Amino acid sequence: MARYGQTFKDRAVARLLPPESAAVELVAQQVGIGSGTLQRWREAAQSRPALGRAWTAAARLQAVVTTAALPVSGKSAWCREQGIYPAELDKWCASATAALADPQDARASPQATRQDRKRIKELERELLRKDRALAETAALLVLSKKVSAIFHRGEDE
Repeated sequence: MARYGQTFKDRAVARLLPPESAAVELVAQQVGIGSGTLQRWREAAQSRPALGRAWTAAARLQAVVTTAALPVSGKSAWCREQGIYPAELDKWCASATAALADPQDARASPQATRQDRKRIKELERELLRKDRALAETAALLVLSKKVSAIFHRGEDE
């Protein structure tokens, strides 16, 4: 008897539950598991609290699209039905928007790049200076210990 991990089960069951709601036979064929097993997994998942269910990326995008035109009260009602928080839906929306953003928008301006390079050079110079000061302090400490050891040995004799 094959054993499947919890994440595998959660992904398969997430495709069976709303908003994706794929047919059991279709998912069973795609994942290579019997439909009876998938139905058992779905029943177990539905008996758990809704917050424990896994949402696939496609299901999250579908949820964002479905609720985009709804008023706030309608969105809250939809979220209650699906067992998710509106804040979580907003986070999914922001994630989808960021993923679809034009890469040109994310680029820094040449002036900002110059300022960043200048700041990096200043920080590297300061780091080097502090590194040297630390090395000098360590050398002085070692020398003072050696001098102390030499003179203490001489007093004991």
